[in-house]
Amino acid sequence: MKLIIGLGNPGAEYANTRHNVGYMVVDQLKVQSAKFKDMTFAKTNVFMNESGQAVKRIMPNAKCQMPNLYIVHDDLDIPLGQFKIQFGKGPKDHKGIQSIEEALKTDQFWRVRVGVDNRDPKSRIPGEEYVLQEFNSQEQEVLTGVISKVTQELAKLP
Repeated sequence: MKLIIGLGNPGAEYANTRHNVGYMVVDQLKVQSAKFKDMTFAKTNVFMNESGQAVKRIMPNAKCQMPNLYIVHDDLDIPLGQFKIQFGKGPKDHKGIQSIEEALKTDQFWRVRVGVDNRDPKSRIPGEEYVLQEFNSQEQEVLTGVISKVTQELAKLP
């Protein structure tokens, strides 16, 4: 059984922010759940920095072993519209991923890193502020496309 967990922040005020990309991907996966066999989807429903304890609570209920854990999250190291699925890698400064590594005492799980960086290189907003901002309409179009690509890739998992 594969467990795909989306990271984000709970509450309506965060629903369309960059930090909630993990939730957005899981929402789309749930809509298409008939395509996915042997997969369970969940959202942490805690604030990003507390993600580790939520993941630790979710895993036993889903009967998931470590190599089958996939964490979907925003990533400022990747441009908006791109993504990477990597085992035990990056990003360097993501508090949600750090919390999970601390709670599980390992970094040996999959990351579905969805790029959200679309900052102006000349006047970069600090990351902590930027991830709590909402996507504008043009960015939302790009995001819809990348979420579709991510779900297609996850559907191919063995």
